[in-house]
Amino acid sequence: LNDGAPTNSDKVLSVLPYLLPLLDGLQYGRFLLGADGAESNPFVIIVAILYSLYRTIPFAGLIAYFTLNFLQGNPGLNRLIRYNMQQAIYIDIALFFPGLVTALIGLILGSQNIELSPILIQGSTDAIFVSLLAALGYSAASSLLGVEPNKLPIISKAVSDRMPSVDMFDIDSEGNVFAKPREREENDKEDDNKKNE
Repeated sequence: LNDGAPTNSDKVLSVLPYLLPLLDGLQYGRFLLGADGAESNPFVIIVAILYSLYRTIPFAGLIAYFTLNFLQGNPGLNRLIRYNMQQAIYIDIALFFPGLVTALIGLILGSQNIELSPILIQGSTDAIFVSLLAALGYSAASSLLGVEPNKLPIISKAVSDRMPSVDMFDIDSEGNVFAKPREREENDKEDDNKKNE
């Protein structure tokens, strides 16, 4: 289990998984990225090229999801890379909920012949996109500094709970590595907490 300090290449590689939620979340940035003068912004140009490449591959999102999910289980990869792969997946899944809420609101209001104002639609999609950029920016900056980006509400806790650690394994008298039973692992954590008090 590679829980050591990340190398510089590990730090750079740990940022790449965040391309999945960025590219899937671009739909929420259509107003900001399509604003006047945005086409001269190098960030917008790079993202547009990446998005075009991403969309040319059939089922690219699904392929990226399963690839990240498979690779994050590789204990030979540094923990920072595995953590960021899992967190990128969770952020991408979280992007489903704003779309679901928007569709439900549209359905309910549409049945009542009520139309949302364009300003409200633009403001809400801009807020979602800015929140996404803030989460990805925090995660990328932390990762490049070699720090686990574990401060995102709800998502980071779920990722941390799912990440395997050295404490979860034990070695028998023959040198075989095996997973500790869940209750024994929890008892070990309680013992460690009592020692720290």
